[in-house]
Amino acid sequence: MKTAQGIPRSRHVLAHIGLFYAAAIWGSTFFIVKDALNDVDPVIMVGYRFLLAGLLLLGYLAVTGRPILQNVRQGAGLAVLLWLLYVPQTIGLGITTASNSGFITGMFVAFVPIFLRLIFKRRPTILEVIASAISLVGLWILTGGMKNVNLGDGLTLITAMFYALHLLYSDKYMKAGYDPLIISCQQFLLIGLFSLLVGGAAGLSFNIGSTKTVGIIVFLALFPTLSAFIIQMLAQKIAAPLQVSLIFALEPVFAALFAWTLGGEHFTTRGALGGGFVFVALILSALPVHRLRQWIFPT
Repeated sequence: MKTAQGIPRSRHVLAHIGLFYAAAIWGSTFFIVKDALNDVDPVIMVGYRFLLAGLLLLGYLAVTGRPILQNVRQGAGLAVLLWLLYVPQTIGLGITTASNSGFITGMFVAFVPIFLRLIFKRRPTILEVIASAISLVGLWILTGGMKNVNLGDGLTLITAMFYALHLLYSDKYMKAGYDPLIISCQQFLLIGLFSLLVGGAAGLSFNIGSTKTVGIIVFLALFPTLSAFIIQMLAQKIAAPLQVSLIFALEPVFAALFAWTLGGEHFTTRGALGGGFVFVALILSALPVHRLRQWIFPT
């Protein structure tokens, strides 16, 4: 069976499973990264994790003979957006609370329809706008909203804006047929090298304080960076950008689930309710407008 766009439904299912995986693996990293920042500078951590991911992917591209410099201008543009996402977020996470960071990062779902309209001249449907609003309400309930606002929160708000821009430009390039492995490798290498250059110029310490943190950086390079971003790029060849944003809004929901299970935190009704709102928003985003009208105004 195929969708209205002529794409096999099985590919849509796989794309959405991949996006859920990315949201889950990113959600698992909040408490891990915050703990690791005791042993490594945030900018240097970003440099190490992305450079390692980029070198691993570069080795694969070299073996398969792919042209690494293909569409490098677009890859560099995405690298700038992703660097402006991760560096402020990582620095901000060392200043603010994990709950504030989770909620403010999730605010990218509000910026996606705004930028989609302003930059890409694509008017969101009323259902997409409603879904984004419901998702934000859910994130507020889940994380408790913003408390004791500080500099870290301001930095994280920058993260949310560039998160939305990176998602939308990734969508543009993937649907234009660019190679997701090449453009991912370019992003990873440029972010890693630039972070380490900035760290060197600023006199930051390149030291990693413990072997545990080394292991965390390797984990961050392999899973939340290498696997999750490649899967995101592949999925964005198929999935609509606003639905991608709403799946990624589940990142704080998964963060709460990991905290309740692996982190030993107590289950809360508030957390479950907030997660429920985000899931409702995701379902709404997938409904055709004409079908909703038929339900509300049956003939």
